[in-house]
Amino acid sequence: MTAPRQRSGEPPEDRPSAGAREEPPVARPPAQRGAEEAVEPAVVEPAVVERAAAEPTAAEPVVVESTVAEPGFDGRGAGGDWRGIVLVTGTDTDVGKTIVTAAIAAAATAAGLRVAVVKPGQTGVAAGLPSDVDIVVRLAAPATARTLSAYPDPLAPLAAARLSGLPPLELYAVVDALRAEAKAHDLVLVEGAGGLLVPMGVRPSGEQWTLADLAASLGAPAIVVARAGLGTLNHTALTLEALDRRAVPAGVVLGAWPAEPELVHWANLTELAPHLLGALPDGAGGMDPGVFRRSAPGWLTPHLYGVLDDWRTWADEVA
Repeated sequence: MTAPRQRSGEPPEDRPSAGAREEPPVARPPAQRGAEEAVEPAVVEPAVVERAAAEPTAAEPVVVESTVAEPGFDGRGAGGDWRGIVLVTGTDTDVGKTIVTAAIAAAATAAGLRVAVVKPGQTGVAAGLPSDVDIVVRLAAPATARTLSAYPDPLAPLAAARLSGLPPLELYAVVDALRAEAKAHDLVLVEGAGGLLVPMGVRPSGEQWTLADLAASLGAPAIVVARAGLGTLNHTALTLEALDRRAVPAGVVLGAWPAEPELVHWANLTELAPHLLGALPDGAGGMDPGVFRRSAPGWLTPHLYGVLDDWRTWADEVA
């Protein structure tokens, strides 16, 4: 897992030096291992993700070679846990942001934190259907859950506001609302709409703003929810790069790991492992709330109040 970007006075980031390129960890379905293979125990060093010693050929068996390391974060909470305001965005729409938000809220609540979940702009909820906040409340029961503005049309929040004639979200009003929640809670999870650069509302100047702008204004880190399947590597890399350019610390959670993963899923896991903070099973949102709350810590690393501390063990269990 890549640690969030460090600030002044923090330990060095887990990045290769200029001109040097570390080999990525590699993954494949554990069921493909021969019985004679033995997985050597990983050596955990601060802010280091173990990687395969050599790039395998297509014919060679490969295995996840990463462990969860301590993040080089700014110490918002004991043990490096993420506290304060944390944004939840995605590589696209329908990648599982709401369910991931609920899982983090459930795990943090079980760890004894007072959690708030805020949805700045909710769009396109048909009459009689639950909103994203309703879903989080049902699954995770956080201490506080609220939507700041809701718009009837299934569009980006700014476009939906203009079409409906309702007031758009004003950036600094949202910033003030989130900071007020942070004073009363240990963790405030802010779920975005669509992807990172979707227009959310307007600034006092009339210019539009995005969730990336909100993260930069708050100085808050972000969780990027990504797909497990084909196409996710490019979308995830673009999202992480956009956050990095704004000096926003970020990690990745897979929104829906399939019950029967294929080669592409294991290959993507290999590439994303250095960034991963968790992976939810496909269909988690349909679980009984009690089962969801008990299960959520097993889907997340300790940095998000979970217990998932070795991706190789996880891979063995889900195969």
